[in-house]
Amino acid sequence: MTVAGLVLAAGEGRRYGMPKALVPYRGRLFVESTVDRLRAAGCATVYVVAGAAIDQVRAADLGDAVVVENPDWPTGMGSSLRAGIQALHDETAVAVMTVDLPGVTAEAIKRIIDHATPTALAAATYHGMRGHPVLIGRDHWHGVHDSAEGDRGARAYLRRHDVTEIPCEDVADGHDVDRPADLPR
Repeated sequence: MTVAGLVLAAGEGRRYGMPKALVPYRGRLFVESTVDRLRAAGCATVYVVAGAAIDQVRAADLGDAVVVENPDWPTGMGSSLRAGIQALHDETAVAVMTVDLPGVTAEAIKRIIDHATPTALAAATYHGMRGHPVLIGRDHWHGVHDSAEGDRGARAYLRRHDVTEIPCEDVADGHDVDRPADLPR
């Protein structure tokens, strides 16, 4: 069984003041470190959905990650999720991450992808709150693709299905970074 990693990194980062994919943190850009952590967790292929800063994302140090263009990025995360799912191939499942989660460790990602099956739906939780990564088995890709819209991504689909919740607060921090003040010290 193979698991792909999917990084949603297409937005312009209005609240941050720049595309969050390009935020430098601890010597790497957010997009680079997210790819690194997905690989370290065991993802066979990593896909990065880019839009607002696609040229800069393509120029980043992403190794063999596949950059997927989302020309509809202004419509929200749903279009990025759809573009990413369309890029997938024969993988068993995909671990979805947004680019603005520097505290989500490879250990947390591995904990989630260890549940990979074609029928899997799983999500990390942090102190009882659902977060990323979200694991989506191949059997759910069509349904997630068809229901993803706006900035809600897969939320509507996940609400209608049983999702295995996997506590990860002991190995990671699931807080996203919306503004420079949100960066971990």
